[in-house]
Amino acid sequence: MSPTSPASPTSTANPHCPTRRLTTAQALVTFLARQYTERDGRRQRLISATWGIFGHGNVAGIGQALVEAAAGGGPGGPGGTTPGTGNGTANGTGHRMPYLQGRNEQAMVHAAVGYARQSGRLSAHAVTTSIGPGATNLVTGAALATINRLPVLLLPGDTFATRPADPVLQQLEVPYAGDVSVNDCLRPVSRYFDRITRPEALIPAALQAMRVLADPAETGAVTLALPQDVQAEAYDWPEEFFAERDWHIRRPAPDTYELEAAVRAIRSARRPLIVAGGGVRHSAAEETLAAFTAATRIPVASTQAGKGALRHDHPADVGGIGHTGTATADELARTADLVIGIGTRFSDFTTASGTLFADPAVRFLHLNITGFDAHKLGALPLVADARAGLEALTAALAGRGYRVDPAYETEYTGAKEAWEERVEASFATPAPAARPTQTQVLGLLDTLVTEDDILINAAGSLPGDLHKLWRARSRDQYHVEYGYSCMGYEIPAAIGVLLATGSQGRAGRPVWALVGDGTYLMNPTEIVTAVQENLPLKLLILQNHGYASIGGLSEAVGAERFGTAYRHRDADGGFTGPPLPVDLAANAASLGLRVLRATTVDDLRKALSEARDAEGPTCVYVETETPDTVSGPPPAQAWWDVPVAETASRPAAVKAREEYDRQVAARRRHL
Repeated sequence: MSPTSPASPTSTANPHCPTRRLTTAQALVTFLARQYTERDGRRQRLISATWGIFGHGNVAGIGQALVEAAAGGGPGGPGGTTPGTGNGTANGTGHRMPYLQGRNEQAMVHAAVGYARQSGRLSAHAVTTSIGPGATNLVTGAALATINRLPVLLLPGDTFATRPADPVLQQLEVPYAGDVSVNDCLRPVSRYFDRITRPEALIPAALQAMRVLADPAETGAVTLALPQDVQAEAYDWPEEFFAERDWHIRRPAPDTYELEAAVRAIRSARRPLIVAGGGVRHSAAEETLAAFTAATRIPVASTQAGKGALRHDHPADVGGIGHTGTATADELARTADLVIGIGTRFSDFTTASGTLFADPAVRFLHLNITGFDAHKLGALPLVADARAGLEALTAALAGRGYRVDPAYETEYTGAKEAWEERVEASFATPAPAARPTQTQVLGLLDTLVTEDDILINAAGSLPGDLHKLWRARSRDQYHVEYGYSCMGYEIPAAIGVLLATGSQGRAGRPVWALVGDGTYLMNPTEIVTAVQENLPLKLLILQNHGYASIGGLSEAVGAERFGTAYRHRDADGGFTGPPLPVDLAANAASLGLRVLRATTVDDLRKALSEARDAEGPTCVYVETETPDTVSGPPPAQAWWDVPVAETASRPAAVKAREEYDRQVAARRRHL
């Protein structure tokens, strides 16, 4: 590896080691602009842009460094502006660092996460904030990134390392520890954390940060806390620190012993079922999975993160699994004698809180790049990259004649056809002048999209409807964040996806952010960023006057939908009065979006089509109807454990507890 820019004069302290005098912040930005990932021969920038909101904790450090590094640059897809092609900057490098202006620190992390997921975890963004509330606002986004195993680099400002004044503005004083700041809140939600209290400490910390970001088993949020005085302090940096570095994204192959055990388990299975998770997508293993199922005819169910691993019309795809899954997948899960997890964490939604896999003799085989996940549920572990592991399994089974019984294949394909009829019934629209239900809105969108469209969602009642009903047409069409299920993720994540697909300033792949009114009110601020960057965001707002998902859950657990509706107070102090006169369409328009209001099925069909063709950021707003028994979504096909009050005086809670005791009795531990 060699630097691509001329070396500075040698240091007087060591004439044999060329150095460059920069501030710590300048050195960090210069370093980041020279980091690359490589996988399967494809090379791209690891950190392709930096999001930032500036305050006294980072404006004179990282902010000043970005002024120099961003000269002439602009945001782009993986790789951003082509490194080394721009004019030189004041810090002596032609490698630019594009800057993106955010409106909310949490939202900037969400945008970075959306970018990283769309980029296949091969390229990421950095996020810089000031100290205090700017830094603590990162915590939710960091937790989301780490839980979903998606890379993002966090660069919060920190209080003075030299403590010339103590306390400074926004400093948290901890009487028992002088070295604690609010940034320590980021430790448990980061995969790597360091505080850079001396300039030279940046060198090992930055290298460790890149290692973790590029590690497919370890990646997540990485935090380098930067005291504001250290950011602005100059140091003679070794030129070697600024050399281009390639971080190879490895594809570890399975251990021979584990592979043989996996093959034996598959060959002895009568009713195997694959559960495809996000690891299939992260390792780009979709075609390999399709080849494996073509050889074995094993059906494939999917988690929220894994949906799209096979197209919806693939013969082996049986849809979502678990509490929000299809009847087809869940019935197969109840009778499966071997569950083959591929790149999944097996959360409680997937396992129906330990009640789904009901066969007394069921065994588990987990193909996962992390040993931590591969050993869950007492499984046979197959620790490997998803694609490398599937290739090895396919080759090992090829000469041994394994294929599921034709009767089993006929069973699940028939069940899939029956479920598709339920999807059609849910999507069916009434008369053109009627107000649509939420599932009918999805049905209208389903008739419009192609494999180019990308749908983004995270929380509320939409994830359940989408997991059960949506027909994924491509490997990356279905983008539902359900590891953290964070309200407010959708709009900024859509911006990140648009940047990753190179859709800035022109019509590219249609990217839809689907939100309910509750989610919209959580975090609409990045609409301004979409307008500023002229990103063709398609925002679909469904107004249902409250928290529909939690309202339903509240009713199921005996809490009587308390506090879940957006309504005026009634005479008794409750919230059962008229809906609040909140005009979300007007709000979106005030932030710069072009807004298309739809009140009927016919209006909505036209508005969705117009929005899809729009070259600028556009919003479709529709007030949905409460679903009836015909057009509503199918109910949950599996249980989910939300504890119910053990003692209560209200009949709703007493009845809910009786149902809870009945369901929880079916739970088992797979050891």
